[in-house]
Amino acid sequence: MKRLAAMGLLFLMTAPLFAGVRKDTYPMPCSALWPAVKGTARNSGDYAVVFLDNTEMIATFAIGSGQGLRFGSAVLDSKGDACEMQVQVPEHGNFSDDTGNFKKRVDKTLADMQAAKKP
Repeated sequence: MKRLAAMGLLFLMTAPLFAGVRKDTYPMPCSALWPAVKGTARNSGDYAVVFLDNTEMIATFAIGSGQGLRFGSAVLDSKGDACEMQVQVPEHGNFSDDTGNFKKRVDKTLADMQAAKKP
């Protein structure tokens, strides 16, 4: 019984470290989506860039501060003519949707970039 209780306590302590992965597919090549992902991580004011890899199209960023600090990542993966964006952020106890928020910000950055290209 003590062993089961100890395992349960260990799981509860580490549960916030497990992250959900959100996968979204965009109907464009990853080379067209990557600038929006980079721009979101760099310029949104919501993230601190930890690491960007232009070759592998990986962005690692920090969210929050103090004890609420957590690290997330976004990875782009080609799927034929489409691009899959995988976003992973550790769960946070305040019922926030960090993976969904990152996707919304990427969508906004992408729309702004596309609007700026139009004459």
